[in-house]
Amino acid sequence: MSHPLIEKFSRAGQAHIFAFFDRLSPEAQRALLAEAAEIDLAEVERLTRTLLTKGATAGIDLEGLAPAPYERRPEHGGDVAAWTRAKAVGEAALRMGRVAAFTVAGGQGTRLGYDGPKGTFPVTPVRQKTLFQVFAEKILAAGRRYGKPLHWFIMTSHANHAATEAFFAENKCFGLDRGRVHFFRQGRMPAVNFDGKIMLETPGSLALSPDGHGGSLRALDRSGALDLMKREGVDTLSYFQVDNPLVRCIDPAFIGWHVSRQSEMSSKMVPKAYAEEKVGHFCTQRGQTIVVEYSDLPMEVQRETDASGQLRYLAGSIAIHVLDREFVRHIAAGSEGVALPFHRADKKIPTIDASGAVVKPDKANGVKFEMFVFDALPFAKNPVVIETLRADDFSPVKNAEGVDSPQTCRDDQLRQFARWLHANGAAIETDRSGKPAHAIEVSPLFGYDADSFADAWKKLSPPPAIRDGLYLA
Repeated sequence: MSHPLIEKFSRAGQAHIFAFFDRLSPEAQRALLAEAAEIDLAEVERLTRTLLTKGATAGIDLEGLAPAPYERRPEHGGDVAAWTRAKAVGEAALRMGRVAAFTVAGGQGTRLGYDGPKGTFPVTPVRQKTLFQVFAEKILAAGRRYGKPLHWFIMTSHANHAATEAFFAENKCFGLDRGRVHFFRQGRMPAVNFDGKIMLETPGSLALSPDGHGGSLRALDRSGALDLMKREGVDTLSYFQVDNPLVRCIDPAFIGWHVSRQSEMSSKMVPKAYAEEKVGHFCTQRGQTIVVEYSDLPMEVQRETDASGQLRYLAGSIAIHVLDREFVRHIAAGSEGVALPFHRADKKIPTIDASGAVVKPDKANGVKFEMFVFDALPFAKNPVVIETLRADDFSPVKNAEGVDSPQTCRDDQLRQFARWLHANGAAIETDRSGKPAHAIEVSPLFGYDADSFADAWKKLSPPPAIRDGLYLA
């Protein structure tokens, strides 16, 4: 069968993806053509040439690499007055309606043993609210606090888009205005074999996978979200990932640092807990701020210490950023010299052989390409890195058990609620780690950070007794 798209792939040396086309039903043919239409063949050719050739995966260049400077928290010697000013600037931006929230939520709960979009996974200690509900209530509460309801942009994937939209519809967007909650799909990239040939997953489908969290920037542009933001007067985007319920998704001080420095991209860091912690490192090199992945920085460098015995490469990246709207548009355009680079990941990719039989490889048989959002930092004007407290901003749910699991996240939420109560004079029993003796929960609609909690607590008369199952709403 002749088709312009088939001819295009044939000219590019990728005709094999249509090897079984004549055997497919008309519906399956249309589906395969639709997947093929997603593919930028010139991009695949460029990535094959630059990332698959011998020597293309050479290690990171360490010349001129140094730890990036960051704004220390007042608790760690930072400038109290500067933080106070930043908070005031951020609050002003929120009152003006300049800020929107952006959640990267394309993942499934597979690693948690959960069948569904990760954002629908229950995480809170008493009410078992889902990740999406926690964020929705924080965004709703921030809008009420600053007198301007916020837009929320949510990037899904092809795998979970329909289920995510249905979940929000079933829950009436958790009280948010439906017109301010915007869903769009992440882009996809084809997997290729080590010769650069696009792989088939079945005779009628390509081996496609999400293009990485860096793809969120061009997805914002392609979806029309940036144009919507411009129409609504939104120029500042608070970026966070779906697996971290502790995140202050609307943080006025962070927004204020970004706005007052006229930054195009700002980031939060936490001091690494230990040298081998698997987080990226904020660094500078040749006058640019960059993030170097833990897998790319030699362990002897990660273990370097300064005169006081503190790690030199202390600033760990936790995937929390603030982005300027037009900077996102600039990066998404991908013009020469400013496009996000793709990274190569060798993977075991289910595919088929020449006869169409299923192949389940026992070792890496191909390459996936993905972009990282932090790779936008070197292109940003006036990038800012600020310190945040891990206990207040970072406790992701990634694994079914052990580190970064539902249990560790639950415990961290309990410790946060206990700190807020204790700071406001409540008598609450805790263990040495700060975990309370009773299961308690604070709804973000009552208090979504220390300040909003303190304001709400003062209004309670009399304050409730601390007991098991206490829920403040």
